[in-house]
Amino acid sequence: MPHPNPNLRRAPVQQRSADRLARILDACAGLLDEIGYEQLSTRDVALRAEVPIGSVYRFFSNKRALVDALALRNLDLYAGRITDRLAAIPADDWRGAIDAVLDEYLAMKRTVPGFALVDFGPPAPAPDRNAEDDANRRLAGRLTELLAGHLGRDPGPELLRAILVSVEAADALLQLAFRTDPSGDPAIVAETRTLVRAYLAQILD
Repeated sequence: MPHPNPNLRRAPVQQRSADRLARILDACAGLLDEIGYEQLSTRDVALRAEVPIGSVYRFFSNKRALVDALALRNLDLYAGRITDRLAAIPADDWRGAIDAVLDEYLAMKRTVPGFALVDFGPPAPAPDRNAEDDANRRLAGRLTELLAGHLGRDPGPELLRAILVSVEAADALLQLAFRTDPSGDPAIVAETRTLVRAYLAQILD
């Protein structure tokens, strides 16, 4: 189930409001690809979404809250796609499961609007952000739930810590891969896969 979005001033109740919120987030994603985070404005988002500026502020207090909401939507989308991929992978094939996690991230990085700049958190996190709400911690928590459930493992602190370390390492390396090549340098992606597999083998083998 999608996690509650704490960035919303009010959650949509009617389908019409839900559709309007989706248009706002879609507009935000498209503009991020075109003009980046610094140039993004709530007024531009409203114009692109073809809604009054008041509709944006009805849902979001500022640009950061809007972008963070997009990041949470990305995380829900990613988790759903990972769940679909895992359904085709045997429960004892943890390497296949990790490959699915990496492959889906790469696919979304290349195809989902706005994801290249804002995957699971704003490009410039707020200085007062709670450490537990850090984008990589969010991601590690969701992946731990999904992988533990699929592999029949204990989703306790040991697995969570290992997944968090893997996420942090992969994040740094994949940033390098996409700086080197807009589609993700294949050699660096391959090294990332090797590193993550070797590290997780310590607890998953």
